[in-house]
Amino acid sequence: MKPKFIFIETYGCTANKNNSEIMLSLLLQAGLEKTSNPEIADILILNTCIVKGKTENKIRGRIKELKKLNKPIIITGCMPDVYKESLVEKNIFLLSTHHTKNILKLVKKICENNPKDSLEKEFLEKQNEIKLGCKIRENKVIGITQICEGCTGNCSYCQTKIAKGNIFSYPEEQIINNIKKDIESECREVFITSQDNSAYGLDNGKHQLPGLIKKILSLNGNFKIRIGMMNVNTLMPILNEMIELYKNEKLFKFLHLPLQSGSDKILKDMNRKYKVKDFLKILKEFKKEIPGIVIETDVIAGYPTEKEEDFQKTIEILNITIPDFFNISKFWSRKFTKAASLKPLPIATTTSRAKKLMELCKKNAKENNQKQIGKTKKIIIDKKLFDNIYSGRDESFRLVIIKSDKNILYKIIKARITKAEMLHLLGELEDK
Repeated sequence: MKPKFIFIETYGCTANKNNSEIMLSLLLQAGLEKTSNPEIADILILNTCIVKGKTENKIRGRIKELKKLNKPIIITGCMPDVYKESLVEKNIFLLSTHHTKNILKLVKKICENNPKDSLEKEFLEKQNEIKLGCKIRENKVIGITQICEGCTGNCSYCQTKIAKGNIFSYPEEQIINNIKKDIESECREVFITSQDNSAYGLDNGKHQLPGLIKKILSLNGNFKIRIGMMNVNTLMPILNEMIELYKNEKLFKFLHLPLQSGSDKILKDMNRKYKVKDFLKILKEFKKEIPGIVIETDVIAGYPTEKEEDFQKTIEILNITIPDFFNISKFWSRKFTKAASLKPLPIATTTSRAKKLMELCKKNAKENNQKQIGKTKKIIIDKKLFDNIYSGRDESFRLVIIKSDKNILYKIIKARITKAEMLHLLGELEDK
């Protein structure tokens, strides 16, 4: 078989999106073409995510649906590293998240009808892989750069650790070169991503994120950096250095810091390696030194050992800190994790708690956004939604929707905020 068309579908985090950009680049360089229609594709690729059970179920349903086309399906991302045995069957080929750059090699071997047993061994073995270099950016002005893979934690509920393993930091020089290339090709937004950005360098015994960010900030070009998720325990030792860096105008005033629970008891049960007071200290210092910073956090509803008093502590912390947005996950027992052995709470209890969290999230998000009405902001326009409607990001990475009869795509404009919704702002172009 000589393939011509490939189909790629991506689930999950920013790093996964970048992995798909890398795979697409390698495949297109080899002469293949991308299609958005799986029915005309010769090979189908699903880049998977296992963070949430709901997402996993959606992906399994998609696999079942695509199998009806009777075409080779490559399953990559985190799922093969955790669920190898349950995925192996006719016409399904597995590519570990540690073998992203071997996508072309696997495609060639599938086309050469190599024995599946040998393919499984070759493309599922754990290895350290530097996911930098050639990529086809999904968005012309957004450049995603991964700085490390894996983490230093061992959370009781997390399958990602099983898939990704311990932290592996990429060489600083290669990261800088990757970002330079993005900036030189008109990138306006530099996304720094990994499973825990503030853990960068800890496999070498050093906290190296501040030094890396300083070097990125020193690069020439008209761009802004968005630093993705950082964990409380790895950010705390470099807190003062990071706050100073956030004062640079080239950094989006945006902080993604997971809480997960407002109860120290539950954090201990989750093996989260920090206390609520640490979370509060970080937010207090950032808000004091970086006015207007947008805070995003993550919360798990219904962890098996969570009692009502623990849940109320979470509500209390969220009322004190008033994050601009929080990602809410119902606890979902994940196979092969420590928490999988715990008796889950009644579904009604978990659902009720998640609903209360969502109501609070909506309230906070809307109220925080309403404070932006009347302000004039500098916006990087990174998408055209339809007709004369565009979207972009302000200095704090808030999403702003703009109507313009002029083509403002990829431009930096000034707009006055006229209306606030839960997830976005509406703005009007300011006359020059």
